[in-house]
Amino acid sequence: MREQLKIGIVGPCAAGKSTLVAGLKARGILAHHIAQEHSYVPAMWRKITNPDLLIYLDVSYESSLRRRHLDWTPAEYEEQLRRLAHARQHADLIVDTDHLTPTEVLAEVLRFLENV
Repeated sequence: MREQLKIGIVGPCAAGKSTLVAGLKARGILAHHIAQEHSYVPAMWRKITNPDLLIYLDVSYESSLRRRHLDWTPAEYEEQLRRLAHARQHADLIVDTDHLTPTEVLAEVLRFLENV
C-alpha cells in the first residue's frame, strides 16, 4: 500500500468504525471515521474527507444492539442504511463485521490494503 493514502471508514452505528480507525492509525495509516450515517447528504462522505479509498463496515441491526445496547428501532437502523447507500455503492471494500472480532476486521482491512 502506498504510504499516504487517505482511508475513509463508514458504516452504521456499532459497526466498529472507531475501533478500526484506531487500529489503522496505530499502524501509521491515515484513516478517518466519516459519520455519513448521520448526514442527509448522500455524498457527504466525499465532501467531509474525500478519501482515496472508502471502506464500508456492515453490521446487522441485531448485532448493533448486542455491541452497544443502542436504544434505537429497526426503522432508525434502516434510515442509517439509506443514508449510507451512496457510500456503500462507492466503497472499495465492504466488510460484514457481524461474526468478526475487531482484530479480525483489522486483519481483513490490512490484507486488502496490502494489495492496493
